[in-house]
Amino acid sequence: MSILELLGLGELSRMSKRQVLYQFLNFGMIVSSALMIWKGLMVVTGSESPIVVVLSGSMEPAFHRGDLLFLTNYNEDPIRVGDIVVFKIKGRDIPIVHRVLKLHEKDDGNVKILTKGDNNSVDDRGLYAPGQLWLEKKDIVGRTRGFVPYVGIVTILMNDYPKFKYAVLGILALFVLVHRE
Repeated sequence: MSILELLGLGELSRMSKRQVLYQFLNFGMIVSSALMIWKGLMVVTGSESPIVVVLSGSMEPAFHRGDLLFLTNYNEDPIRVGDIVVFKIKGRDIPIVHRVLKLHEKDDGNVKILTKGDNNSVDDRGLYAPGQLWLEKKDIVGRTRGFVPYVGIVTILMNDYPKFKYAVLGILALFVLVHRE
């Protein structure tokens, strides 16, 4: 019994070099297609992250942990009090999903934004970067336009359990490489 068969890759050992190369190219095309779709969504929505997953319960009952949100970020579409926005804070990697609580618009077009989670008792000033009391337009990743409940729970599981992530990705890669069609 060969090593490939022990690993469950007996099908791969029966393929010619040309077929194996074709499978690797097929896998590369799948990955590059996903990246092109993501970049296309970025252009169409005007958002650097057109799809995000709710990671906490701070927006319940509007959104629950694991909900998948669809965002837009058009410059000509002003933010209003009550909108649910996704924003990034300097020094933090993970964006936050909260509702706009207050707006201060200046004559020069500059807008200051204060946010709060629906399930939180206080506004977000404690979450902002040190010395920052308001968000600016540049901090906003996008405004929520729609959602799909609980679809993003897989993303949360992959982040919470890295071994699960590598297992899922490995199984998907093996499926693409071994599947002949």
